[in-house]
Amino acid sequence: MKLHFITARDLPDAWFQCVYSILEEGREYTIDHGSYKGQKRLEFDHLTVHITHPGTRPLLPDIPPALGIPNPVAEGYLESYLPYLMTSVKQPGEDYTYGERLEKQIQDVIHMYREHGAGTNQACMEVGKPTDTGLDDPPCLRLVDTRISGGRLHFILYFRSWDLWNGFPANLGALQLMKEYMAGEIGVQDGEIIAASKGLHIYDYVWELAELRTMTSGSRKNRST
Repeated sequence: MKLHFITARDLPDAWFQCVYSILEEGREYTIDHGSYKGQKRLEFDHLTVHITHPGTRPLLPDIPPALGIPNPVAEGYLESYLPYLMTSVKQPGEDYTYGERLEKQIQDVIHMYREHGAGTNQACMEVGKPTDTGLDDPPCLRLVDTRISGGRLHFILYFRSWDLWNGFPANLGALQLMKEYMAGEIGVQDGEIIAASKGLHIYDYVWELAELRTMTSGSRKNRST
């Protein structure tokens, strides 16, 4: 397995660097089981991205208008996504929501830091459950770990599988808003994000868009499957 490490200043920078790198170094394969079975992905064996200033606005990817392609995340989507991430609201037919699993833990972590201080490794919020292996579409986000260091609240995230083109910017943007809320409730400053995944990928239907945005046409040539 090849391990990839990216350091970025903000969320748009992290997204662009990851898209550029996956076109150059991602592994191409056909999906045998799960979402989009039968289609192809480019995927990192494992990637860790360190974002030093994730609160810098804008939070969404930078798409120059001259390219004529839509932003992967629509304007206003983060605000509508936030209740899904932070509350137990669930629509009919949904097996779970992130908020259903995180809502109580968010308040527990805020209380832990406020009452007991920053010197703890226990403020970790779990999304994944042992029963998730029986779901047709188990959660991609599995873990939201936290640390207060230097008077700032930092997030350490793990995704089992992660759609780079759409999911990465939407998830990180909403999680950044959640982190800002938690930092305010705790009484500390907003901090960094470290996110890891052994399944960060882009599907074949956006490969050309990714090449257009990064100006790397033909970068997938001679890729082994």
